[in-house]
Amino acid sequence: MERKEHAPLTGPIIAGPGSPAIHAAGTSLVVHEWTDSGPSYLHVHRSDDEAWHVLQGALRFRFPDREVDALAGTTVFVPAGSPHTYRVVEPGSRYLILLTPRLDRLIAKLRSLPKGSDVRATLAEFDTEMVEQDPCRDRSGPPAREVDDLTGREARPA
Repeated sequence: MERKEHAPLTGPIIAGPGSPAIHAAGTSLVVHEWTDSGPSYLHVHRSDDEAWHVLQGALRFRFPDREVDALAGTTVFVPAGSPHTYRVVEPGSRYLILLTPRLDRLIAKLRSLPKGSDVRATLAEFDTEMVEQDPCRDRSGPPAREVDDLTGREARPA
């Protein structure tokens, strides 16, 4: 996905149904509407929180102990220090990602690296580290869980 630089904000941005994709960068919060997956590796931001709100389709979040499917209408908040990654699991999925300016700069730099680069030094530059290098781990464990739209908690089987 192509990344564009944005002019500083001079006022609020209101994005309603049917609005163009939102991209806003303030002094402490950046919001983008994206459609692509995160990195394949589990990673941890030591100093920065991150959040996603699924607009359409679904994302699958992977944590050290489980995977969770976030369907449209679900918001996922990952506090600093929590290992995670995510991927798009339905074609046409769209989501808002809310992150700090530091994480926005990290993502921009990672996207500018040649394919196949060792990203560990770049991650460290932004107080982030890879905690699981091999994304092809054994996936014979429990299946991903859906998230209840109302409570944001994992849905329990009926």
